[in-house]
Amino acid sequence: MEQELKTYFLDLILPIAIPKTMTYRLPRALEGTISVGMRVVVQLGKSKLYTGIVHRVHEEAPSNYSAKYIEGVLDEFPIVTPKLLKFWEWMSAYYACTLGEVMSAGLPSSLKLASETKIVLNDGHEDRLADELSDKEFLIVEALEMHKELDIKDLMDILQQQTVLPYIKSLIEKSWITTREELRQKYKPKTQTMIGLSPEYQNDAQLEMLVNELEKGRGSKQLEAVMGFLREANNELNILIPRKELQDRAGVSSSITKALFEKGVFSMQEVAIDRMKFEESVSEEKALSDFQIRALGEIKTGFEEKGIVLLQGVTGSGKTEVYVHLIREHLDAGEQVLFLIPEIALTTQLIQRLEKYFGEYLLVYHSKFNPQERTEVWQKTLAGGPKLIVGARSSIFLPFDKLGLIIVDEEHESSFKQYDPAPRYQARDAVMVLRSAYNAHVLLGSATPSIESFWNAEQGRYALVVMKERFGGLLLPEIFCADIAKETKRRTMKGHFSFMLRESMEEVLKNGKQIILFQNRRGYAPLWQCSVCGWVPQCTRCDVSLTYHKREHHLNCHYCGHTTHPPTTCTVCGSHSLKNLGFGTEMIEEELKDLFPDAKVARMDLDTTRSKHAYQNILSDFDEGKVDILVGTQMVSKGLDFENVALVGILSADQMLNFPDFRSFERSYQLMTQVSGRSGRKHERGKVIIQTYNPEHWVIRKVIDNDYEALYKQELVERYNYKYPPYYRLIRVTMKHKDEKVVQQAARDFTATLINMFGKERVIGPEAPYISRINNKYIQLMMVKLERKASPAKFKQSTLDTISEFLSIPAYKALRIQLDVDPQ
Repeated sequence: MEQELKTYFLDLILPIAIPKTMTYRLPRALEGTISVGMRVVVQLGKSKLYTGIVHRVHEEAPSNYSAKYIEGVLDEFPIVTPKLLKFWEWMSAYYACTLGEVMSAGLPSSLKLASETKIVLNDGHEDRLADELSDKEFLIVEALEMHKELDIKDLMDILQQQTVLPYIKSLIEKSWITTREELRQKYKPKTQTMIGLSPEYQNDAQLEMLVNELEKGRGSKQLEAVMGFLREANNELNILIPRKELQDRAGVSSSITKALFEKGVFSMQEVAIDRMKFEESVSEEKALSDFQIRALGEIKTGFEEKGIVLLQGVTGSGKTEVYVHLIREHLDAGEQVLFLIPEIALTTQLIQRLEKYFGEYLLVYHSKFNPQERTEVWQKTLAGGPKLIVGARSSIFLPFDKLGLIIVDEEHESSFKQYDPAPRYQARDAVMVLRSAYNAHVLLGSATPSIESFWNAEQGRYALVVMKERFGGLLLPEIFCADIAKETKRRTMKGHFSFMLRESMEEVLKNGKQIILFQNRRGYAPLWQCSVCGWVPQCTRCDVSLTYHKREHHLNCHYCGHTTHPPTTCTVCGSHSLKNLGFGTEMIEEELKDLFPDAKVARMDLDTTRSKHAYQNILSDFDEGKVDILVGTQMVSKGLDFENVALVGILSADQMLNFPDFRSFERSYQLMTQVSGRSGRKHERGKVIIQTYNPEHWVIRKVIDNDYEALYKQELVERYNYKYPPYYRLIRVTMKHKDEKVVQQAARDFTATLINMFGKERVIGPEAPYISRINNKYIQLMMVKLERKASPAKFKQSTLDTISEFLSIPAYKALRIQLDVDPQ
């Protein structure tokens, strides 16, 4: 009796927000070639193609729909490891989102193929070698030369088969074609055309004959190209030389090297090269001071006992050098190290330092890199071996092989929290799950730890190591307060600069030192107001005033991106008396040019750092002394190390202190302490001036006294009394709709349902946030507070079920409802 053939099915994660995996059928021809974690191409709906990640291979046909066949396979081996898939599953469950949303966040866009898509030939394809194409790839190229662009269905007709995506993938990788709506920017390795001598000319006799022939004929340029190659080869006739480099040095064009290739003199081949190449390490680790050695020993003991260590080291204590010694030990053990940083701006200085020690191991991963560069890091991480990966929060999604150490630098930073889109994860918390998966050690570093982390250390969940001294015995900076209210009465303010700050700046500049000024608001002025009736231009799509940007002479909304020209007359009373209120970094930059015309000023905020290398250029200029005064938002507050900074000015402490959030005092203390720590880091004690209307505010006094423990104790009392973290977990529900009345009624109904399920004492709201309309959507907020002993999984699932029921009500179908677990 013949054995019955099995039918296999694949459960796939698709990069869209659907609640479940989708099941597809595996063609018999592909049986035995598919593994969990590989990418396949599937059709969803009538015409859309997506990349899916194989989540499960099984024999269970779906009961309520007929499974389609997959269209093709994109990988020879899994690109998502089993441990990474489990991490995705945890993130989906904990942060109440779909696996597809986690895949979209975690996978570089170049690895997510999707198409509606027109395919076109690349510029310069005529110069490429057709013999590198398979027969079917050649048919596609030939068809594109006739028709200029084709879609997926056209190619199916040309090849007379359904499975065409692998050929498209191959042609993109070989740089023959590209796409409009570019198959989601499919990854192609960066290549370089290399030129070598054909084997028959790699002996002296044949080479001499060739040179004589070129000298006699009219090929003087060809002779220059050959002689240029020989000069570069330096008697090694079998080497390869980059084509462009040879053409530049020999002074010949691409047509000359192409002619020599067609004659059979030169060979050409495409060689993959690294997009991010760091120099090999050139320095040994620096010798540690006695207190650093003591801290290193305590950290290792903490790793053995707890696995997680909180390192509280004052600014300038030399935490990075301690990190370096730990990194070396784990790399020498053949392990991978993840170094998480909160801001891309920090990568510039940090990479320069780490490259000296670990250049050959170093990889960098963050959003300023293009999709191809991110994919390259993904593949190198997947390949295994000792690596040091430095990255922002998204680097927790990389496919680690043998992860031994995770360092979270400036662990208190809110930048580790992802706000939109889902998953709305907190990277600092998520690494604790990674740690369990890989049995890795975790080191959380900060001068001003988050209240939650310090509480976990106090509860014994983490080991605590404290570094109270600055490296080299240097004292912490002196901190002074400038009373803006008093100086305004005395008329000693000039613009937004107090007499105390101006006088200190003059002295610092006179001594050839540098200054950092911190103002946590970008733009020129947050308000453009009529001085007669008080009218302020508002965004047409958001309930927020427009910020004036003088350089572009635009009023901008920092929430939806709406821009408009500033009005010349008031639209309410017709007055021409319009003025700016408040100030941002752009106004400070302008005032500095008037106050200190000889000083060189640079600004670092979101407006000046949009390009890939902007951070590096600004910080390099400051480090090299080309800039005297650096003005910035919170980008300048953390992790930067400049030896010549003698003064830090905090221009408006009150903005931070008066922000309506339960973390505002904690964050104000952290920001002021961190930015103060940029002063006096090398040779002499620095100075900090805080401008405020309330110099006796208790948080400012704690900053001056460098008394984190007092702030921590006070915050714990407040949070216990009002049921906030670390004593309670929070789940925030955000509801949006274009109709204000609909969203208000929906929020009331939803809150009533939550109260019925969880009890009135656990539910807050509904209420409109401080900015109640963004991008023409009205917003309502509800908050669920859960005791730490309560099961968050049960509450999240109940809330998700309630959301599904709500969205099935006809009046509420257009609602957008978001869950944010552990909002920051």
